[in-house]
Amino acid sequence: MDEELVKLRSALISWGCFQAINHGIDGSLLQELHHVSKQFFGLPPVEKQRYAREANGLEGYGNDMILFKNQKLDWTDRLYLKVNPIAQEKSHLWPQNPPSLRSILREYTYQITQLLDHLLKSIARSLSLPEDCFLNQFDDHLEIYARFNYYPPCPCPELVHGLKPHADGSGITIVLLDNEVQGLEVMKNDQWFGITSLPEALLVNLGDQLEIMSNGVLKSPVHRVVTNSSSERLSVAMFCSPGAEQEIGPVEELVDEERPRIYKKMKNYPESYFEYYQQGKRPIDSAKISLKNKNNPQHSESK
Repeated sequence: MDEELVKLRSALISWGCFQAINHGIDGSLLQELHHVSKQFFGLPPVEKQRYAREANGLEGYGNDMILFKNQKLDWTDRLYLKVNPIAQEKSHLWPQNPPSLRSILREYTYQITQLLDHLLKSIARSLSLPEDCFLNQFDDHLEIYARFNYYPPCPCPELVHGLKPHADGSGITIVLLDNEVQGLEVMKNDQWFGITSLPEALLVNLGDQLEIMSNGVLKSPVHRVVTNSSSERLSVAMFCSPGAEQEIGPVEELVDEERPRIYKKMKNYPESYFEYYQQGKRPIDSAKISLKNKNNPQHSESK
């Protein structure tokens, strides 16, 4: 096996994430994306509120949806936009200021789709699987959401998370980190490890849906963002997932007597994700096949 594929396999199985360099996306585009992100969050509040998240909606500018009494909120502002398919964009929520944000985000989205194709094929090959086995579950219904994150200085960083501990509900998340201010931490062996960003690198983070497709061979890592009292921090995350109507499930090559199927086949995994997330629960637990159903598999798949 190619040396780079061996490294990829090791990183995915050990950590569930890695920083990609030589990824094919020009560094100038990454700088422009970071710049327009900083410009948007620097606008007056009244300007940003023009793109406020709609009631009971995910997209737009704002903070956490309030789903429960006494819910803990993240110390962050966000701009959350569906960027693929283009036909499903909510254009009225796309900021007109800064003027270049739309064109930069569209170009970046295109580049991400090309990178995603390469990543999914490489991950499959690293596991000695047919290279299209994960890609086929994304089919032609790829959905991508962009989330611009702004973490302002926090007066009590020891008490508040920028982003509470969670694992992503996507297939793969690709993150442009802040090169100047660190804050992302990943859990491994019940310990938190800080991620130091590399110049012009992109963080590739496995989501729950790829853990399901791999039948648990790959793990979606639990991570969080910590705050600080002195510096603002910015990042841009691209959440890449199969479409809501696309059925996902463990690839057959990773199911056998030694490794029985542990996840259901299902559609629209993200539908209940945010409710679990705000309660501090792991949504992926709802996708597992219960012990009582293992001997009766026709009752274990979601309808």
